[in-house]
Amino acid sequence: MDKNQGDSHKKIPWWQLTLIGVGCTIGTGFFLGSALAIKQGGPAAIFTFLLAAAGTYIVFDALARMTAEHPEKGSFRTYAKKAYGRWAGFSTGWVYWTSELLIMGSQLTALAIFSKFWFPGMPLWLLSAIFGVLGIGVIITGVSGFERFENIFAVVKTAAIVMFIIIAALAVTGALDGGRPERTFEWSGEGLFPAGMTGLWAALIYAFYAFGGIEVMGIMANELKEPKEAPKSGKVMLVLLAVIYVASLGLAVFLVSWDKFNPDESPFITALAKYDLAFVPHVFNGALIIGGFSTMVASLYAITTILSTLAEDKDAPAFFAKTGKRGVPYHALFLTITGLIASIVVALLLPEKVYEYLTTAAGLMLLYTWIFILFSYNKLVDLPATAKIKRWIGFVLIAAAVSGTLLDGSSRIGFFISLLFLVVIALVALLMRKKWKEEPS
Repeated sequence: MDKNQGDSHKKIPWWQLTLIGVGCTIGTGFFLGSALAIKQGGPAAIFTFLLAAAGTYIVFDALARMTAEHPEKGSFRTYAKKAYGRWAGFSTGWVYWTSELLIMGSQLTALAIFSKFWFPGMPLWLLSAIFGVLGIGVIITGVSGFERFENIFAVVKTAAIVMFIIIAALAVTGALDGGRPERTFEWSGEGLFPAGMTGLWAALIYAFYAFGGIEVMGIMANELKEPKEAPKSGKVMLVLLAVIYVASLGLAVFLVSWDKFNPDESPFITALAKYDLAFVPHVFNGALIIGGFSTMVASLYAITTILSTLAEDKDAPAFFAKTGKRGVPYHALFLTITGLIASIVVALLLPEKVYEYLTTAAGLMLLYTWIFILFSYNKLVDLPATAKIKRWIGFVLIAAAVSGTLLDGSSRIGFFISLLFLVVIALVALLMRKKWKEEPS
């Protein structure tokens, strides 16, 4: 995107960035991935969302404060480069690109799973392809179109969760047909932690995944009217998300036993299934699809934008830096489309476990990026003692989420997939070092 066009878009107030953040964050990671968290950790898995919210806030606060002091188009990738050199900017950019590509694949798979509620006979790959084409259409509208769509999506998704909270609260009080629900768990150690602390530990990665999207806010923060308001925007967004996540999941677990949830259905549809509310599953499923679609579009936007900035810094072929009408980097979008097609092929080959594998690998790649954000923060900003303590708390929470994936067979596969990507990116960075040394400074 050229400078003049970029300047024309720098009119976003802090509250609009909050809306964009909600739009980019609430998606299948919450609507579907939360079922995986509950299956792993039981009713107490709700607490992992509070821990993940705290960890996410620490990372976003670090990113927002760097943005406030040094607004950069490349966001966290540029800060990594400033802090540690070219290899860090290159590696962080490609790790993030890979994470968003995997997220896009998991979102497409989840969207297909949701759509099977209405179209049970259609294959996953075909439904994924349809949503992929629609997502590309949104990206082609440019930054302003992306902002408008995400604002609308944010309102719809929040309204859907509020709708669930109201209906579920009525069900808990016995106001709906069917009377009060039977107790689904005991208020005891065994009742809250049926899988023990190891189950809760393994569930943490899915809670973090539900907050993925703050990096898009970091990229968009460069377009704020007042970049110094970025921390406030993130704080409001994360408090809002933490409240509605915990309230809605708490009600879901209260209505249905935790072992009834499964990764092929949203916990909110499962929770209301026994009540005679014919319209609710359809309305809520539509909201789930909108939610998943918006985060998939956010991933499309993120990987296209980050690839374009990588190309501008000569960390990707210059071909990908070229832009067309409305500032859309069409050449970068072409590579994104190739990755999207690969995601659909994977969904075709591994339809049963693909969502769980991709979710874990994508969440881990995202957390690796967050770790580098915290490292860059410490290097570029003179931190007071309290900020240093907060930063270490963030490291501990992220390390717990990463290590927890080794405790479950399916998550472990995602962990090794993420390691494979890291090794490939590290090897390419090593090979590129010779070329960088030969370039004129």
